Amino acid sequence: MTDPSDTTRVVEDLIQTTNTRDRHLFGPGPKRLLAFDGGGVRGAISVAFLERIEAIFKEHQHKILTNYIAEKERAGVNDANLAAARAKFAGQFRLADWFDLVGGTSTGSLIAGAVALGFNTDDIKKFYLERAPYVFARPFWRIPGLQAKFDARALRQEIDAIVSQRTLDSPDLITGLSVVSKRMDTGSPWILTNNPKSPYWETKEPTKDDPGWLGNRYYKLATLVRASTAAPHFFDPEIVQILADEEQQAGIHAAGLEDRDWLDRINEKLGRFPRLTMLLTKLRALRVAGTKGANPRTHGLFVDGGVTPYNNPSFALLMQVMVEPYGICWPRGADNITFVSIGTGSYRAKLSFTELGFAGPVKLALHSLLSMMGDTQTLALAQMQWLGECPDPWPINSEIGSLAGELPRESRWFRFMRYDVTLEKPWIAAKLGKDLTEEVVTSYRNMDDPRIIRSIYELALEAAERQVKVEHFFPKR
Repeated sequence: MTDPSDTTRVVEDLIQTTNTRDRHLFGPGPKRLLAFDGGGVRGAISVAFLERIEAIFKEHQHKILTNYIAEKERAGVNDANLAAARAKFAGQFRLADWFDLVGGTSTGSLIAGAVALGFNTDDIKKFYLERAPYVFARPFWRIPGLQAKFDARALRQEIDAIVSQRTLDSPDLITGLSVVSKRMDTGSPWILTNNPKSPYWETKEPTKDDPGWLGNRYYKLATLVRASTAAPHFFDPEIVQILADEEQQAGIHAAGLEDRDWLDRINEKLGRFPRLTMLLTKLRALRVAGTKGANPRTHGLFVDGGVTPYNNPSFALLMQVMVEPYGICWPRGADNITFVSIGTGSYRAKLSFTELGFAGPVKLALHSLLSMMGDTQTLALAQMQWLGECPDPWPINSEIGSLAGELPRESRWFRFMRYDVTLEKPWIAAKLGKDLTEEVVTSYRNMDDPRIIRSIYELALEAAERQVKVEHFFPKR
């Protein structure tokens, strides 16, 4: 979006208050993307890196606004732009002013949504450090295998507090936003953005031969984020309406399924009794089925985007801005696009045959799933480092190295930075100088234990000081 050598143009972009989303997505000039991985409570790691990034851009914004205001005053120009620059200088810093598309998967979608709405890092940090223990509080009465581990109502309440009743077309989204989820009834990843040129943005009215669809612009942002964070086993799946004609006939709010609220209110009173909770969940499903029929295109069953190949959503976001059907088509080049990818802690999910024991099949299934999620993240990292210019590349494996030198410089599509913590004892010792026990490091890998949040956040703060550099965003070429 910005060229730091052209202060006037940068500031005049910065002080604009109308049509900011379209200016970010379709306006001229260099562009920036920001992608957040999934990882449950380990989103606190992403917040620590985001805090460091925010500090760099905040300092830069302060500097260019100071210079701009001083130049105007010296020239005796007291116009609307000067007043707007002063107001911007005094107002709350918004990282969304500096990134043209932000996106995330699972817990990353929550962070991305908050950034796109103009929240600062302190606001987001409070969710993880103060509210996450409430979301991940496991009621003693929930029955493993028959119920999700956690009550999704707490998560819904926290998401609603952040995004409220806004839709994907809300003008409060001041920059581009992309949310990754998985639609189970069709078996396909759903990557929804607030791009008005995307193929399914507008509603298609139903006909005799075509059921049509509800336009993406009408989807409730809270519903999309809840769907993206509905991790199987941890939270119940999200049911999302996708047909416009049913929305009109049944009077249900677009993509919101508002008629479930009366059941949720009963659940609040009877939720301590698992059989009643299961009965009410079944009643909700029967009510939807009875009203909508058996057509799977009427309502979709959505779960966490972490079970797609895009738990690291970097490549998915890259396609959103480069593939022609999406209508954005940013020009390639390391001077044109800066791409930032933030992780939630990586590690290899290892399992020896000597560890299988009595519950071998269960252990093998769980570790295979975790290993697959890790492999898809590594693949995304390999793709991005292969195509992008990387000032500080990460090793992929011992066979291919980092891939950072595989293409000639003139072929680089973008500038790419990856910030993350490797949750393995040797890496933490070598990179951060901390001698942690294997037991402590292993505990940091949990996605649902709020007790680790403060520790992993502080660990990531130290990593961020070492990894995130000013020249990554404002290089002297």
